[in-house]
Amino acid sequence: MSVIPGVAPSGVKGLRVAITGGTSGLGLALVDQLHKAGARVAFVARGRDRVEAVQRRYPGTHGIVGDISSKDAIYPIALQVLGELGGLDVLVNNASDLGPAPLALLGDTECEELERALATNLVGPFRLTKAVLGALAASAREGRGAVVLNVSSDAAVNAYPTWGAYGTSKAALHHMARVWDEELREQGVRFLSFDPGDMDTPLHALAVPDADPSSLKRPEIAAAELIDAIARTLPALEAAQ
Repeated sequence: MSVIPGVAPSGVKGLRVAITGGTSGLGLALVDQLHKAGARVAFVARGRDRVEAVQRRYPGTHGIVGDISSKDAIYPIALQVLGELGGLDVLVNNASDLGPAPLALLGDTECEELERALATNLVGPFRLTKAVLGALAASAREGRGAVVLNVSSDAAVNAYPTWGAYGTSKAALHHMARVWDEELREQGVRFLSFDPGDMDTPLHALAVPDADPSSLKRPEIAAAELIDAIARTLPALEAAQ
């Protein structure tokens, strides 16, 4: 299956997909491409105004206001996702937090900044995945398949000065996906860890404000690559309908 830049691969029509961090950058590109390809999309973000604006832009999508770093927000988010979509085939844990901004050496990082990065990049995805795991397993039993894709980073495997809080949280997220995949693949629930590369997104601009946007990958290209990875992992949807 070849990936056309900025175009979602075929084979995702009818998929029930939830995306965190869905109002900007890679998350917004995923909402755009999946919606246009005929998937049923729910997306989560913290800002009500942005959620409502994206929902108006893509009629038929389901915008959910919530902060995945908050323990109390997880079950309301999960209930809304499952209620709106009637089940779940794919969860994309995309929402991310840098930790300190501007970036700082680990020794200069406040404990609260590290805790915030871990809450958003690791503990939140863990809690949300646990909350929807039953629905994903049901989808797998129905023959639709089930995928959880965690958006990772090369900072998860390479040690970069000043990227300590972000890299540590993404390294843990990456390894968690590997463990969960070993535990649940026989039940048909697959876990992927995807490094989209350096993208022209608000998060990257916050981290590296002097970067040349023309040297960075466009989010729509990364989104098409990510959707291709999901489509390759799932069985043909038509066979389950």
